[in-house]
Amino acid sequence: MRLEETALGSRRVFEGKIINLRVDEVELPNGQRATREVVEHPGAVAIAAVTEEGEIVLVRQFRKPAGEVLLEIPAGKLDPGEEPLECARRELAEETGITASSLKPLLRYYTTPGFSNEVIHLFGAAGLKKGEAAPDKDEFLEVVFLPLREALDMVREGKICDAKTIIGILWAVQQGL
Repeated sequence: MRLEETALGSRRVFEGKIINLRVDEVELPNGQRATREVVEHPGAVAIAAVTEEGEIVLVRQFRKPAGEVLLEIPAGKLDPGEEPLECARRELAEETGITASSLKPLLRYYTTPGFSNEVIHLFGAAGLKKGEAAPDKDEFLEVVFLPLREALDMVREGKICDAKTIIGILWAVQQGL
């Protein structure tokens, strides 16, 4: 059985600083036509950084789309032409002031493939050295060090509800970091 959709046309309806939105016309496997709204995103990285003491590095920040302050692993958008590893190094240092002697790619995943092409590249960071954070001028965040088991409990209790952070915490716990 054929599952793929055939692109018939596309039109861009919005161009923004972070995302673009396009509407595609497609032919479905049964020959019928449909439209698909696609949020285009350049991709991002997220870093599960765990200290030698077993604490995961998180940042607390207000997220306007969610309308609340969230606890998240460090993360950020890829710049044009930037490799995910370099972006992970940059974002970890900018948001937390931390450098890592080891940054290992763990996995990549689509955040919301029903309407977006955003891919997050998750990295594990070890050999951490603290320094001074230098967040972007429009970023206001607080760095938090949380025992990994406590972070896992917060996921179970619904106190950590950011998807990339849940994936990062579960990965760190599964790896025994």
